[in-house]
Amino acid sequence: MTVTTPDRAPVAEAPRSSGTRLVDRVFKVRELAILVVFLVMIAVTQAGNSEFLSEQGVKDLLLNATILVLVATGQSLVVITRNVDLSVGSTLGISAFAAGTYLHGGGDPVIAIVLAVLLGVGFGLLNGLLVSLGQVPALVVTLGTLYVIRGIDSIWVGSRQITAADLPNPFVDFGSGGLSAVPWLALIALVVLIATACYLKHFGSGRELYALGSNPEAALLAGIPVRRRILAAYTFCGGLAGLAGAMYLARFGNVDSSTGNGYELTVVSAVVVGGVVFTGGSGSVYGAALGALLLTSINSVLPALGVSSVWVLAINGVLLLLAIAIDRVVAVRVASALRKKSAAARTAAAKTPAAKTAAAKTPVEKTPVEKAAVKTPVTKGDAHDA
Repeated sequence: MTVTTPDRAPVAEAPRSSGTRLVDRVFKVRELAILVVFLVMIAVTQAGNSEFLSEQGVKDLLLNATILVLVATGQSLVVITRNVDLSVGSTLGISAFAAGTYLHGGGDPVIAIVLAVLLGVGFGLLNGLLVSLGQVPALVVTLGTLYVIRGIDSIWVGSRQITAADLPNPFVDFGSGGLSAVPWLALIALVVLIATACYLKHFGSGRELYALGSNPEAALLAGIPVRRRILAAYTFCGGLAGLAGAMYLARFGNVDSSTGNGYELTVVSAVVVGGVVFTGGSGSVYGAALGALLLTSINSVLPALGVSSVWVLAINGVLLLLAIAIDRVVAVRVASALRKKSAAARTAAAKTPAAKTAAAKTPVEKTPVEKAAVKTPVTKGDAHDA
């Protein structure tokens, strides 16, 4: 005799939309909005000044953004881990002067660039050790190293100055040359940007930076080497600041003790405006690069429109405040959406046949009174009285 059993109903799946994909979608829209604002700004400027997008004009736009894009890329990794590096401007300045001093003595340009990068890596490693191993707040540590590096720079440089006349001609030509309207420096920044973005997206250690920034305690419990990741982020940020110092030297051919002063604020503004959340765990290096491109383009757009450059800092401040406000609104709405999705998933799971069967098979726990009534024997006298 063949017994047929009815097919078991499939268990309903929870909604596939996860918190990570929702946040990623929100910030892709954010990056697209920044790109649209940038394009509109360029179009309006071109309409008012037909020479703005000439070959030299495009080259200047890219050259102005290159150095900020490099430093913002490194800063993004640090901010994603819920930290910050305020010493990048000082690191850029001292690395530029170190490379210039070496070149002034007849050194090789390639070795000069490597020297600048290694110097930046050293300062980044120092910041990472103090933050990760010393458990000191990043704001305090990097503010302290900002002044330490700036003090060393001032004592070392003094009143000296490196000019283009002190540098090899090929190095200076490299800083201003390129393929048509695309500078060599911009191509280097693009390669670094794409490589960093690929690392964050396709490598486990890169994704762990997001997990660390979202919830450090949970990341630690999940087995993520938190201290090692923070150390790596700071070291990478310092290395890119050193590379940016060498690029600054090639671009401008002029370095003194004030080089890089206040640059860290511009870098943080570019990162935040580009959609990297200052509380960590969200954002991309592409957004930071767009933020850098937007901020540096304002410096070129305003003079082209006949507006005083005094307004540049005010506009940058307004953009920063708008970015922070948008981040807050987005965070609240995303949290609300995730709560609704989680509640819907629990409701759907509770309505499945499997859940109902499990609930039906679960024995009902008796109360202490019922248990006592079962255990107490009934005597004949008690039955007669009843």
